Amino acid sequence: MLKVNKIKVCYGGIPALHEVTFEVGKGELVGIVGANGAGKSTALKTVVGALCPVSGKIEFNGMDITGKNSAEIVRSGITYVPEGRHIFGPLTVEENLLLGGFTTNSVEEIEKGLEYVYGLFPILKDRYKQKGETLSGGEQQMLALGRGLMSRPKLLMLDEPSLGLMPKLVSEVFKAISKLKEEEHTILLVEQNVREALELADRGYVLQTGRTIYSGQGKELLESEIVKKAFLGL
Repeated sequence: MLKVNKIKVCYGGIPALHEVTFEVGKGELVGIVGANGAGKSTALKTVVGALCPVSGKIEFNGMDITGKNSAEIVRSGITYVPEGRHIFGPLTVEENLLLGGFTTNSVEEIEKGLEYVYGLFPILKDRYKQKGETLSGGEQQMLALGRGLMSRPKLLMLDEPSLGLMPKLVSEVFKAISKLKEEEHTILLVEQNVREALELADRGYVLQTGRTIYSGQGKELLESEIVKKAFLGL
């Protein structure tokens, strides 16, 4: 579904990604792991059009989307849930979710989307009139994920969904991602919790200083010496 081929991205002339390559097949959950500053978030931002690669190619469902603007890319079926949640604090839970459904004019589809998100995160249904800024960190992350799902994406990209959450809430977020995987959503996951991400992932890629240094099955990566030493402290 997604093919990223040798993309190079620079910030102010300084390379952030060096010919990074990865792909995601339909129905797969693919994880990208690495230390802070490895280029994980940069890779997702480039896919969704927030950054433009200096070189390389990005294809989505056989269509070249390299350098297209974010609105076009989102309408093609890619949704990006950014690091740090970035919900609209003064708006209610339901207003935030409705903004996620901007790609459709169908009231019926929007209602189905709300029903699905409230089924996945019942706490959001309980608090649908509550302002987003009054939710806990975990609830805000659920809201950000739910807002992303409102567009019925063909590919859902999640950027550090567990960042800053207490362990109990991290478990809840991963439980929700696991359910999405069971329902065969196609997911590209960037995550600081390497063990949790790779245990869940069908396949994974390890980034280091803007380069793809290792790839393989999720469980295979967990057993690799490079991941054990660099990220698991083993």
